[in-house]
Amino acid sequence: MNYGMRCHDLCPKGDMDTVFDAVRDNQISQIQLAFGKSISGFDFNYGHYSPGFGRMIRQKLDERGIHVAILGCYINPTNPDEKKRQEAVRKFIEHLKYAKAIGADMVGTETGRYDADFRVVPYTYTEGCYQLLLKSMREIVSAAEKLGVIVGVEAVHDHTLYCPELMRRFLEDMDSPNVEAILDPVNLISSENYQDQDQVIDNAFKLYGDRITMVHVKDFVLKDGEPEFAHVGDGLFHYEPLMRNLKAQKPYITMLLENSRKERYHRDVEYLQKIYEEV
Repeated sequence: MNYGMRCHDLCPKGDMDTVFDAVRDNQISQIQLAFGKSISGFDFNYGHYSPGFGRMIRQKLDERGIHVAILGCYINPTNPDEKKRQEAVRKFIEHLKYAKAIGADMVGTETGRYDADFRVVPYTYTEGCYQLLLKSMREIVSAAEKLGVIVGVEAVHDHTLYCPELMRRFLEDMDSPNVEAILDPVNLISSENYQDQDQVIDNAFKLYGDRITMVHVKDFVLKDGEPEFAHVGDGLFHYEPLMRNLKAQKPYITMLLENSRKERYHRDVEYLQKIYEEV
């Protein structure tokens, strides 16, 4: 296993040198980097990329031995506001150029909701919303194929791709080697299926395990009957089925801890690695 964490969980947003120094100083070599959440002083929206800017970022990462496993660009590709949807697509395509320049494994996104304010609405689960997702992603993936960059797509139980079956359909519909799956097993767990979480995880690997190339990990507790975030090992998540599937199918995959903290990151990695070794 290769472990890492999201950069914006490690330290507050700041200038590039300060943030990357914090990653190095905490002995973390793999990160998920979301420019807008971590780096101040630059505009990472559409229209500001240049190869020189990309090389500068790459040099700062290389000097500190940091690798970007996921360049986060978590857009809403099913925004019903057409102007905002198009802006999001353009921003994502520009991040593909950053990824190529800095050597990131992929640019990652979730699949959105059919609401301009990102609220949970029934239309998100319809065929119409799914087709809007395909419209956005086909434009993005076309650019990714030309640039030679991977697009990482993450299913979430209350987003457009809300279950393993729909993720499998999406991968088949996109029909591109430049699209891979980011697996966050806790994001597939809802109030309706948390008691069957082992089957949910096994089903994800059965349906699209061949396309899983990055993993997010956290834990969850129930609050008023709904799953809510918890730190690794502090909740109800069953790690054994996840680790068993990864061990069988995905040697050396990168696992990024979500909502971790520098004070507990290395302890959490030891906890996860112990489970991995024992399954």
